[in-house]
Amino acid sequence: MNLIQALEAEQIAKFNEAKKIPEFRAGDTLRVGVRVVEGERTRIQNYEGVCIARSNKGFGSSFTVRKISFGEGVERVFPLYSPNIESIDVVRRGVVRRAKLYYLRGRSGKSARIAELRDNRPAAEAREG
Repeated sequence: MNLIQALEAEQIAKFNEAKKIPEFRAGDTLRVGVRVVEGERTRIQNYEGVCIARSNKGFGSSFTVRKISFGEGVERVFPLYSPNIESIDVVRRGVVRRAKLYYLRGRSGKSARIAELRDNRPAAEAREG
């Protein structure tokens, strides 16, 4: 491992101590708590939508979330290790067969839906894992 990769791994480990990033992939519905600065005040604004892409490039990793707002599709790219991201919650897991869901951009309504991954384990077992 070269020097840059070692430094990146060290920074990622330091970031993961402070915040926990859940496991998610394309097709999952996420609720991302973003820190918004308005003048001198800061607040947390939730952005909820479907993760359509994930780019894993070390400390430069990012993910794209798409939602429909007032009938218009809105996409936002979030850096995974950003200090402006307060939390990432997985609302539901989706069943998809590809890594990038760019085809959702051209769809609307029922054809843009993603099937939910059902967890058939008992409730106590599902909470642990």
